[in-house]
Formats: sequence, C-alpha cells, structure tokens
Amino acid sequence: MAGTSYLVHAATPEHWWYDTYNYYINITFFPWLEVAYTCTLHKGEVGSDWPEETWGKFRNQDRQFSVRLRVWKEGWWKSWTPQVVAGLNDLTTTMSALENDYSPDGVGGYGNGYWNRYFVAATKHVDYPGIGNLGVHAAYVYNRRKDYPLNGPTFGTNFRFGLPRTTLANKAINGLNLMAEYDSRTVNVGAEYSFWKDYINAVVELNQGKYISGGLVFKIHLK
Repeated sequence: MAGTSYLVHAATPEHWWYDTYNYYINITFFPWLEVAYTCTLHKGEVGSDWPEETWGKFRNQDRQFSVRLRVWKEGWWKSWTPQVVAGLNDLTTTMSALENDYSPDGVGGYGNGYWNRYFVAATKHVDYPGIGNLGVHAAYVYNRRKDYPLNGPTFGTNFRFGLPRTTLANKAINGLNLMAEYDSRTVNVGAEYSFWKDYINAVVELNQGKYISGGLVFKIHLK
C-alpha cells in the first residue's frame, strides 16, 4: 500500500501545533508480517535557529518505521478465539535533529521519536449474513513520551457492509467501512470507502468527533 494524508493538528503528537501531511508505503511481506515507512512534514518553527525563510513553511520531515507481527490467527484454536498482533512504531531515532547516532534513547522524553509506541492487540470479527461484518478490537498501548503519552487500554469497533449485490445502491454501500475508537486519550470516529476493486481507498477521521483528517490509499494486491 502507498498513501498520503492530511492530518489535523489534534490527530498528531504535540510536536505539531499546526496541520500537516504525511506519505507512506506499507508492505505485507507475509500474512503475519507488515512493515511500513512513514514521513510526516515539518514546518520551520518561528523564532527557532532554522533559517528565517523556513519559518512557518514545510521544509523538513520526520521519518519512522513501524512493524506489526501477527502472533495468533483468528479462529486458530476455537472459532471464538481472536487474532492477536504485537507491534511498534518509531523504534529508534536520534535525540535531536543535530545528532547522527541513532539509539532507542531518542524515543522517550522529548526526543525525536514523536510517533513512538508499543502495542498488543486482539481482534474478533462476527459475520451477519446479508448485512455485513462487525469487528471488535482491544489493545494495550505504551510509550515513554512526556509530550504525547499513550499508556493504557484502547478499544475500537468497525462495521463493513455486506449487503446482497442485487442493486446498484447495495453495491455502492458495500464499499463502506465505519469505525470508532478510544485510543487511550480521545474518542475518534471515521470511515473508509473502497472502490475500483479495493485498489483505491479513501479514509476520513474525526478526531475527538470534530477535527477532520483524511487521505487516499493505493493498494497493489500481491497474491
């Protein structure tokens, strides 16, 4: 997958006091391993030691890797057993933009590891024939950030429509996936719409139910 998004400041770590953009590539090498590389754009801070011509303008970017590993597949043991995944974002970084030596120390406190987090999540889906599929998700998130602490349980749910493909309206609705979450800090709602045989997806989120972010995702199916 490759994508780009507009991110309202409320949906980002505290380092971004302004709305920004990101772009990313995400590859699922195996059904159980997913790796992503994401860049988020920076503006020059007014009054900083950056050149004055960069103040208030996008002139840099934050880069981060993330990994997600499926450790248990949904329904492996019993039909009711959930899928379990473990993952991390922004594992290592420099302590400041002026340093070149990468280490895990930069992800804690006020270092450059703005998106750092570790998580374990469980997911269970329930089919409603002729209606759709309901997903229920629970996770625990942890990081050592002082400016953007994410330490605690998180919960989410999604519903993807699966109406009989008997009318054009039903076919159109079936591309819709509705989502809601509590991310250990705020309650957010969103939606994803898949079209052109799932090659293109449009995503929108209302952080805290009112601050809107959105983006486009392009998929290449390797199987």
